[in-house]
Amino acid sequence: MNVQRLLREPLLHFLLLGLALFLLYGRVAIGDDGRQIVVSQAQVDDLAAQHQKLWGRPPTPAELNGLVETFVRDEILYREGVALGLDQDDAVVKRRVRQKLEVLAEEEIARDAPTDAELSAYLASDPKRFTQPGAVAFEQVLFDAGTPSAELSRALAAARRGADVARLGRATMLPARVESTPLDLVARDFGAAFATELEQLPLGEWGGPVASAYGVHLVRVSARTPPVLPTLDAVRDVVTREWENARRERALAESYERLREEYDVEIEADLPAASPGS
Repeated sequence: MNVQRLLREPLLHFLLLGLALFLLYGRVAIGDDGRQIVVSQAQVDDLAAQHQKLWGRPPTPAELNGLVETFVRDEILYREGVALGLDQDDAVVKRRVRQKLEVLAEEEIARDAPTDAELSAYLASDPKRFTQPGAVAFEQVLFDAGTPSAELSRALAAARRGADVARLGRATMLPARVESTPLDLVARDFGAAFATELEQLPLGEWGGPVASAYGVHLVRVSARTPPVLPTLDAVRDVVTREWENARRERALAESYERLREEYDVEIEADLPAASPGS
């Protein structure tokens, strides 16, 4: 059989056509790998819900089409970037992936609300975190920081004799009388050292001088309440929030430890020895 007769054979034509279709299908299949983007109704609904939350109204048809097109654009550019390896060794990408993985780990945590027993135990395990600071009520008279000690002594003696204290110090916008106020707020307004001194002064008697950020004061403490660990009902919301945070951190740590055991990590750098407690 010569070549020309062979080329006219229907069977050869059929085989060549089949081979061409196979190659075309293979090329199309390879070309379509990762090239199909399906935007589901759920995704469109989510885009519309995000617009509603941001702008307080549903998107117009044009806006919704724009949101979908932006979604498609982001997906295409993301896939092209991954294909070029742009996601490799990128700290921002790694951090984002890590955050998403941690979210998945958090979702595995049991969502049952904590019991009163669990919250009470958590409250008792770290009482300092939840203890409400003591409070103090006081009167104060302000003097300049450089006021001689002899002048302050005379003013203190006069105040103790019942003199009009408003005439003793200098004019100031600070309140002359402070009603019962938590000591942490007193420390915020007058300084930590000032608040500490107020815990030591005798009740109902002028004392000082007590230094603050404004100068020095003569102070009379009229009432003082000690720190108190509140009942669970009084701080339930705070304890619940902290308990949830602790549970989430514990779950993330346990999840990481399980994953860490599956890796053989070699650190070739010469790292400095960690200090104790670090």
